[in-house]
Amino acid sequence: MASAAEQLASNLNFAAFAKAEDLKKRIWFTLGALLVYRLGTYIPLPGINPDAFAQAFTQQSGGVLGMFNMFAGGAVERMALFALGIMPYISASIIMQLMTSVIPSLEALKKEGEQGRKVINQYTRYGTVLLALVQAYGISVGLESGAGIVTEPGIFFRASTVITLVGGTMFLMWLGEQITARGIGNGISLIIFAGIVAGLPSAISGTLELGRTGALSTGLILAIIVLAIAVIAIIVFFERAQRRLLIQYPKRQVGNRMFQGDTSHLPLKLNTAGVIPPIFASSLLLLPATVAGFSATTTMPGWASTALAALGHGQPLYMLLYAAMIAFFAFFYTAIVFNPKDTADQLKKHSGFIPGYRPGERTAEYIDYVLTRITVVGAIYLVLVCLLPEFLISATGVPFYLGGTSLLIVVSVTLDTVAQIQGHLIAHQYEGLIKKSKLRGGKRGR
Repeated sequence: MASAAEQLASNLNFAAFAKAEDLKKRIWFTLGALLVYRLGTYIPLPGINPDAFAQAFTQQSGGVLGMFNMFAGGAVERMALFALGIMPYISASIIMQLMTSVIPSLEALKKEGEQGRKVINQYTRYGTVLLALVQAYGISVGLESGAGIVTEPGIFFRASTVITLVGGTMFLMWLGEQITARGIGNGISLIIFAGIVAGLPSAISGTLELGRTGALSTGLILAIIVLAIAVIAIIVFFERAQRRLLIQYPKRQVGNRMFQGDTSHLPLKLNTAGVIPPIFASSLLLLPATVAGFSATTTMPGWASTALAALGHGQPLYMLLYAAMIAFFAFFYTAIVFNPKDTADQLKKHSGFIPGYRPGERTAEYIDYVLTRITVVGAIYLVLVCLLPEFLISATGVPFYLGGTSLLIVVSVTLDTVAQIQGHLIAHQYEGLIKKSKLRGGKRGR
């Protein structure tokens, strides 16, 4: 027998969406905020020679700058106001999550509920400002070192660049929070999503142009389309996959009444770490190429040049290290964000237990055992999804725009946003049913 929520979800249609005025306002607000973000990626920094910078960026696009440019919606390529994007906030959030597992005071703050979460969010904002200051100053120094990029180098250019880039990042952080509160979906994730998707039309047109000129065969382009659809379907399946542990609650007596024990489930996601492992792994692997690109190749020793060549895209060593780092960060980040002991203590506190396992330490050991097993499957899934575009690029030379990391972000954010839209529609349906029941009750009273 389907629940009331499942029945309402099955009856959702366009008519229900048309009546949900609050949801439409939220969607329009989200679209307007993303439009403001896209406009900011086209406003260049003052004092920059666009032609000289475009030439310098082309030489460095194969490193970590290329990945950041994709996440920033092309703002790095144009050195726009939002060139830093939202990545300092993402980095600060990850650092805070790591610190809450290491520093006891922050861990205690995390357990204080809503008030503790607000304090941690404030610390995350401070960390964002600090990281943005360091990165913005590094960018200003790097721009001055380029030949002819900066029209008037000096302290004024560095100060204006730092203020502009840090201000852009803080505005994006505020914009993301506004989208989360007044729009639909997670604002930070939607900003990254918009930056990635913005470059998709040009990538598709470029691929079709290669097919028109004969550089790519029609069969290969069709195979790429089929492969992309298959990969998206696999990502949807694995991102929604869960292992549900049965939780039982004993019978309880209130006064003279005996209440039957309830049952529920503890959902464990197959991919608890999300997109963090591919981001970390790709950033670390692309960092040597970026650093080497800024240094003179003639001054590099022979072993460094050999190592740099072995870490190039499509090379066996690159593939091996990429897979190993993804697997490592999948386990590492899962251990950071999910603590089986805390979960077992919460179940024990509310008199819940897993059938066949004693509450407390035995329950924590069982949850950790199950989590480790499903994380193995999740890590394999991440490795395959992220390495498939790399193999495609190295084997066929096809400029595959959506790599594993970006594809995971796009699909995950889409699933989350659709789920939130559906939740708002279900809530609207419930409100309609409650109003109808009140009206009927009032008529009967008369």
